[in-house]
Amino acid sequence: MLVPAMPETQKASLLPGTLEMLILRTLDVEPMHGYAIAQHIRRLSKDALSVEEGTLYPALQRMLLKGWVTAAWRTSGTGRRTRVYTLTAAGRRQLGVKQEKFNLTFAAIARVMKGS
Repeated sequence: MLVPAMPETQKASLLPGTLEMLILRTLDVEPMHGYAIAQHIRRLSKDALSVEEGTLYPALQRMLLKGWVTAAWRTSGTGRRTRVYTLTAAGRRQLGVKQEKFNLTFAAIARVMKGS
């Protein structure tokens, strides 16, 4: 089923710090290459979130340096070399920390928006 692309005015902006959380959550499902990570986030958000290469790959590099993910070159089914990222135990712990902070922030925003 084809779903029409969401107009730019209806796309959501990522809050600071949420990109890493979304990448970690995506890699918690299974190891993936960069393009697959971006597509997974886009698909699950129903096209509301779009992760561009210019933000995705620097974030992955930061997470590699922090030890939250590992990367290995693999050959795809089409014979193309791709860099596949895998979540580490440290990354899984960091995902829990980021999810908890996000939940607290989301709850605080909801309380303000509710007005009571």
